[in-house]
Amino acid sequence: MNAELVTRADDILARLRTAGWKEREGIKDELLAIATGLEGAERTKFKEYLENSRKDLSLELKWEIDEVLEAIKPPPAPPKPVEEPKVEEPPEDPNRPLTAADLKLVYDDPRGLMLYKTKKGDRWFASQADPRTGQPQTFELHPQEIAQLKTQLAGSPYWALGSGETLAR
Repeated sequence: MNAELVTRADDILARLRTAGWKEREGIKDELLAIATGLEGAERTKFKEYLENSRKDLSLELKWEIDEVLEAIKPPPAPPKPVEEPKVEEPPEDPNRPLTAADLKLVYDDPRGLMLYKTKKGDRWFASQADPRTGQPQTFELHPQEIAQLKTQLAGSPYWALGSGETLAR
């Protein structure tokens, strides 16, 4: 910062120290006019000069200088977009145990036979009561058993609506 500018700023700060509260606004405007007339490194040096000069001022006068510093602060840079780390889902293990959520009901006979199809893929499962224990038992069907069941149950009213497997002839 050049000597002329330092002398001018010192004079303004000296007037600020002795000024009443009514005159402070005009003196702040003078400091702001100097700061806005500077660019680049000169403006940065002037800001540093004001920051250093506030150390010797009363609290009220520090606030006045802070207002000038706040007014000449460059606008904040727009925030950089934060990229979410992409979490790659591991490939689905074809051998993992199936859950009820993996199956959709396609046939429901109230006498005890229920047929399920996997939501992904073309695996079929049947569930029916074990004749000895009465407990439900679920087992996977082989492709030839599926074809045979579809033929046997064609026209049955127990195919689940919307399952896409209604085989009424």
